[in-house]
Amino acid sequence: MVIRAFLPQAHRVQLQLPEIEPLPMMRVHEQGIFEIVLEQEDFLSPYQYCIQDSDGHQWQLDDPYRFPVLWSDYDLHLFAEGKNFAVYQRLGAHLRQHAEVDGVAFSVWAPNAERVSVVGNFNHWDGRIHPMRVRGSSGIWELFIPGLVDGETYKYEIRSKNGSIQLKIDPFAQQMEMRPATACIVHDSSQYSWQDQGWLVARKTRGQLLDRPVTIYEVHLGSWRREGEGFPGYRELAQQLVEYCNWMNYTHIELLPITEYPFDGSWGYQVTGYYAPTRRYGLADDFRYFVDYCHQHDLGVILDWVPAHFPVDSHGLACFDGTPLYEHADPRRGEHRDWGTKIFNFGRNEVRNFLISSALFWLEQYHLDGLRVDAVASMLYLDYSRPAGEWLPNKQGGRENLEAVAFLQELNQQVHERFPDVLTMAEESTSWPGVTRPVAEGGLGFSMKWNMGWMNDTLAYFSQDPVHRKYHHNRMTFSQVYAYSEHFILPFSHDEVVHEKGAMPVKMPGDTWQKFANLRVLYSYMATQPGKKLLFMGLEFGPWQEWQENTGLDWQQAQAMPHRGLQLLVRDLNHMVCSVPALYEEDFSQAGFQWLDCDDADQSVISFLRRDQQGGFVVVVLNLTPVPRPNYYLGVPLAGQYHEIFNSDADIYGGSNMRNAGQVISLDEASMGQPQSIQIVLPPLATLILQL
Repeated sequence: MVIRAFLPQAHRVQLQLPEIEPLPMMRVHEQGIFEIVLEQEDFLSPYQYCIQDSDGHQWQLDDPYRFPVLWSDYDLHLFAEGKNFAVYQRLGAHLRQHAEVDGVAFSVWAPNAERVSVVGNFNHWDGRIHPMRVRGSSGIWELFIPGLVDGETYKYEIRSKNGSIQLKIDPFAQQMEMRPATACIVHDSSQYSWQDQGWLVARKTRGQLLDRPVTIYEVHLGSWRREGEGFPGYRELAQQLVEYCNWMNYTHIELLPITEYPFDGSWGYQVTGYYAPTRRYGLADDFRYFVDYCHQHDLGVILDWVPAHFPVDSHGLACFDGTPLYEHADPRRGEHRDWGTKIFNFGRNEVRNFLISSALFWLEQYHLDGLRVDAVASMLYLDYSRPAGEWLPNKQGGRENLEAVAFLQELNQQVHERFPDVLTMAEESTSWPGVTRPVAEGGLGFSMKWNMGWMNDTLAYFSQDPVHRKYHHNRMTFSQVYAYSEHFILPFSHDEVVHEKGAMPVKMPGDTWQKFANLRVLYSYMATQPGKKLLFMGLEFGPWQEWQENTGLDWQQAQAMPHRGLQLLVRDLNHMVCSVPALYEEDFSQAGFQWLDCDDADQSVISFLRRDQQGGFVVVVLNLTPVPRPNYYLGVPLAGQYHEIFNSDADIYGGSNMRNAGQVISLDEASMGQPQSIQIVLPPLATLILQL
């Protein structure tokens, strides 16, 4: 039995076997290769190296190469088939005891590499010291390094078959250094003690929230309350955000991507660490605390997750083992030229496994309540943002990315099978059919879909001067043609207030009073339309500036009118959406909506009913011009007294306070196809909600 060790820091080495005196090892190469020949034919004893350097310092070291393999053949087979959806428990760096010795087990997939080594401070970043073992044709390289502990920094040094050497991050790293440093950090995820069991039990009872209220506050953590050059921390943000969101009556926070990313200006949408929360705001357990604290205070957390593409940074996934591994080799399939990023090869089993395992990792390890999948349209179409001749059709000659479709279906199946009470949401901007239809029925299987058409039509309408709105009336009514074809979320997101699109008040016509009156109508229109609700941070008080990721919101504006009034209006609308069943129970059913009058284009007035599952209803009427209408007749389904439960023109919101005082008693006169009618005061640029 011959034992060799490469120990470049050693001056003298002895082999320590159990219960015998150390045996000297011979230096056989000046760079530090030591060797000993033993006579035993079956050498199974554990051993260590006794090392002495040139300064006389001594220490003992276990040999990583005496330990058995880490992966079973069955696990390798599952991964190759793309079916090992808990592969994050295998790939990456994991503290464990192996053959009764504590250390870290490293595994990485790099099938086309000539050599892969683990490097870090523990071996002076010398790739010669800890080369890994490859498991047959699986492409899995593995090594158990004894003695390493929580907090060690590391990367993989990969030598490709053309001889080039590059340092790569661990695709499965669960913690990383603060940018611009890019090393991975060994993380012990077992140390955090969760306190959100009550929330998780209640979440199972609520299910996927299709008939429950959902009001989402979309947040970029780095700029919500940023002061100075540094970043706020997850723990600090948890307490501040929870207090604010509870006061504002939001049910969920949706985070712009916090999966690790190198460039601040990407807002997190160019991900390098699909298993690591960004270090900008703290450590992995700090983010666990963030989610835990939200749950303890009845606030759900949704993660913006980006499986469509990844950046080309040299330390990341691009050409990971010297070849296009995670991406398509052909740039006509593998590049997003608009974004300067690579596209995942969704047809490769191991890549699908990597992504689906990532999704399940966040749900399992961080107790998240949902995933919003970014840029789904770019995944579904092979010609997305590509001119003719720069894309390849599918095997049937079409433009649909069949491999991406299969991936999204499998993703949703796996998520909903394991977490039936968790939401998956698609940002999908086209008319692709069945985005929220079950996979068994041919759909993609998402819980909900962002309604980008509704958002674009609505903002286009509200940008018009009220005198011209009668010519654009259909933009306010068209969405009902398709409103129940999917489970829609109505979003006013970060994308609407960046890149010189203008802040929300700037989009509105008129003087300052009219701008904010328009915003009050706009937000109350969203709150009363079928669909769940999402509003980006800051939009609730209408700052004059566009959002920028490197500066905090101007909260001083929120202290004064008209911004304060708009904030209070959103707060009350959220409360109403969560407390009036007619405004949420039938969001995805035609039974929950009925037009009263959708044709009053000349006066730019629309009116409708929202109904709950027990037959209750509210009456909603919007005056979309600054002309007050003091004697407006409105059809209603039942006789009785109608109470104005909401008026966006109230003085507390900054309006003119034109109200329907007390009760409005119905008249026994048919109107708008209804057997009864009421005569109301319809304020300028206002929304009224009335209840029997």
